[in-house]
Amino acid sequence: MATTLAVVGTGPTGIYAFRSLIRHSTPLVIWLFEKGEKAGIGMPYSPETASKAMLANIASIEIPPVVTPYLDWLQDLPQARLSSYGLAVDELDDRQFTPRLLLGEYFRDQLMTLVDHARAAGHQIEIREKTEITDLVAQEGEVILHSANGPLTQRFDRVIVATGHVFPEAEETSRTYFPSPWSGLIDAEIPAARVGIMGTSLSSIDAAMAVANQHGRFYRKGEDLTFKTDVDGLKITLMSWTGVLPEADFYCPLPYLPLQEMTDAALARCLSAPRPYDAIFDLFRAEILQADPAYAARIGLADLTADSFPDAYFAEREAQDPFRWARKNLAEVEYNKAHEITVPWRYAILRMHEKIDAVVADLPDDDRERFDAGLKKVFVDNYAAVPSESIRRLLALRDAGVLEVLALGDPYDLDRTGEKTVIRAKGKTHVFDIFIDARGQKPLTTEDLPFPHLRDALLEAGQEIPEVDDAYQLIGAEDFAGRISFGALPYLMHDKPFVQGITACAEIGTAMAREIRQDAARRKRRRWA
Repeated sequence: MATTLAVVGTGPTGIYAFRSLIRHSTPLVIWLFEKGEKAGIGMPYSPETASKAMLANIASIEIPPVVTPYLDWLQDLPQARLSSYGLAVDELDDRQFTPRLLLGEYFRDQLMTLVDHARAAGHQIEIREKTEITDLVAQEGEVILHSANGPLTQRFDRVIVATGHVFPEAEETSRTYFPSPWSGLIDAEIPAARVGIMGTSLSSIDAAMAVANQHGRFYRKGEDLTFKTDVDGLKITLMSWTGVLPEADFYCPLPYLPLQEMTDAALARCLSAPRPYDAIFDLFRAEILQADPAYAARIGLADLTADSFPDAYFAEREAQDPFRWARKNLAEVEYNKAHEITVPWRYAILRMHEKIDAVVADLPDDDRERFDAGLKKVFVDNYAAVPSESIRRLLALRDAGVLEVLALGDPYDLDRTGEKTVIRAKGKTHVFDIFIDARGQKPLTTEDLPFPHLRDALLEAGQEIPEVDDAYQLIGAEDFAGRISFGALPYLMHDKPFVQGITACAEIGTAMAREIRQDAARRKRRRWA
């Protein structure tokens, strides 16, 4: 009898898992479950949560191909379709940032191609769209899936949970308050009023674009971008503790060149040191000293610690007007891209974040707290650099008198007073007619799991956070042992703080599927024996 598998969620993690599953040498039965209208798109790339103005922050060169590389797929599109997204086929390149909706179309198309390949290879594929899985029940060595209509008759040997990002539902939204940019903002009519947006990341910029595009238009002349509006009263405020804007995505060699100091072996030695986090920072410092001595001297790196480095890293930006810094940084980044110049210290930090992500879970609790309060912010700022076009849009809104940035400091107070949102910071009071919380995905715990039986089993096993092995199999929940592969990113963020992104989806999906294929092969050999 063929192994029967369920993939719950068909965004990038589910797609890459499915791609790997269908490489199994003998036929499998695979059911794909998607709660949205169409399988294969993924929440950040869906028309329900994004508009054509919203850019993905990953380029073709970084996206692991599903069937066809993203750039090749783009180049095969009709020019009319590209034009509808403001793109021209002769201007496409592998480092270009394209609209999120177009990336969603790519993943949808690639999934459908994979389904065709799978069926041609003898696999049985069932796609269930508009089907939200509400529970997972372990029974007699199998898993029963429940939807809103009750339990499914099909039983499954293994289940891959690839449910992706989780944000507050649109029902929690009011006309004046949005708990995330994905909670009904795209379809909402936002008045020309005081709009507060918590956060300064790409999600926050996208939220600003969703508002601004309702009241004006961007105009391009060469490399210059301007924003024009005929309405009065529109004022958008991006805010964060520091008021620092993200930097523009910088040029660097891809795939990554190897690090010189922060090797896997060196990191392993750090974990056995008396002060692991400080030992890791010694490696971090040595890598930057080796890569960029001039930068190290400029910020006094030799005298900095793991706790003082973040302040030195952000100091120059915090001391300047954020838009002046953004304009300067944009000019530098664009020049470097045109001349293929890499800033060594930025590239070193970018590569180190992946190495450190793999060992964060092994740090002692006090070291983990220091990391979360310090170097984690540096790494997030570095790898979450945004498309140059996003910076141009911010500057255009600023020049039009529509946008400002507010540094709140810590602490600050936020209150909902009737239909208004009131923030008190640094002795001043700021009142917003519309408020959007755009601080991004928050780590989730076992209590947040939407599957009651699985949630109860994990809590009974004492797991405040779902525990997984190297292949992302759930461990410690006896009835589900060997049955659930868990690749739901928000629940993995505690131990892997940088786990978000398409490359992480590909790695996790592939790892889950590889283990399932190997397990299916072992069970087949046992039956033959």
